[in-house]
Amino acid sequence: MLNKLFIALLFFYFHVNAQELLSFQVNTGDYDRIDCPIAIKIQLDNHKWQAKNFQLVEVGEFSKKSIPFQFDENDTNKLWFILHGFTPKHTIRNFVIIHESTKENIQQIDLIKKDGALQLIKNNNPILNYHYKIVVPPKGVDEKYKKSGFIHPLWSPNGEILTRIQPSDHYHHYGIWGPWTKTHINNRQVDFWNLAKGQGTVLFKSFKNEIQGNIYSGFTALQEYIDFGASSENRVALNEDLQIKVWNLNSSKKNWLIDYTTKIKSPLKSGILFDAYRYGGGIGFRATEKWNKDNTSVLTSENKDRSTADGSRGKWVIVEGASETPEGKSGILFMSHPKNRQFPEPMRVWPEDMNKGRGDLFFEFCPIRHVEWLIESQKEYRLKYRLLVYEGELKSDQAEIYWQGFANPPEIKINN
Repeated sequence: MLNKLFIALLFFYFHVNAQELLSFQVNTGDYDRIDCPIAIKIQLDNHKWQAKNFQLVEVGEFSKKSIPFQFDENDTNKLWFILHGFTPKHTIRNFVIIHESTKENIQQIDLIKKDGALQLIKNNNPILNYHYKIVVPPKGVDEKYKKSGFIHPLWSPNGEILTRIQPSDHYHHYGIWGPWTKTHINNRQVDFWNLAKGQGTVLFKSFKNEIQGNIYSGFTALQEYIDFGASSENRVALNEDLQIKVWNLNSSKKNWLIDYTTKIKSPLKSGILFDAYRYGGGIGFRATEKWNKDNTSVLTSENKDRSTADGSRGKWVIVEGASETPEGKSGILFMSHPKNRQFPEPMRVWPEDMNKGRGDLFFEFCPIRHVEWLIESQKEYRLKYRLLVYEGELKSDQAEIYWQGFANPPEIKINN
């Protein structure tokens, strides 16, 4: 009651003419928080919201601060914002939405199409490229390896390229991607991963949306799993909506926070069976050629390292390696959502003697590692991942904070 009274008094002092539309509290609960994206549901059908001319303001003990926000592209009653900075557990932060125009000039994350790729870029710093046009293999390499629908490069915040495509040891590796490997359609095997087999592939079809806003920018791409071995002609065995969101943290700490969500549905009457196998689906990452067994490290939420992580399960995985940035090291925290299949999710991590002892790095969250998965006809399935891309080192307690923000976001209480 005192909090609500304080908020009302403060806004009467600062905004005599502003109409308060809603006040609410964010409770961090049992977990510390760092730069955490959260959403609040509001009812825009109410007449007082019709103008959509709002400000979101955080109210401190003796201060107020306008906060950037963005309406969800699929739900106009959902408003996204970032709980900026570090907030300890069991902390309450107060917010008010007022009917007043905002004059803030937010530096958004831009989307630029160039050379067959959609690039997301912030302040002239590239974040990632998504390739929607076919990339052909190197000269002299089988044309079967050509592909679209993958992320490369993924850059670190200070510009280090962290991904690799078409390495000579595995020409079918494409940066960040996730095709299914051993599958069966009506008792016939179809491999969408190992392109040299000529059984299938995954290609970009179209963009379903492209979004640029104050809180996140991104896109949803329709990707088709094409079965080359159908009796009459090539056919689509699986449709995938790949949604990429890059959160605009505007934080003092320069990190990229990226959501990678895949929704799959089979148009086949028989559906499709994903066999249990150590590769397939989820999210795969082939690291830069600079990384090897001598300059990389892996740490999972279950305290497994590179020598013990393969085949284990985890909520999150830290992958770090040497870079030419001032910090001398760059990394990615891969996070799996609790609603994902087989969570805590199984993983594939290449052993340190991979590729003739060089120890190149490959990581994948692999929900079919231990158990097969039947994809029923016309039924939608979803996998959600989040990536924190950073410079320097990330400790396990910090990784846990970011994961909790993804898996268990803070609670919101609307004041009556």
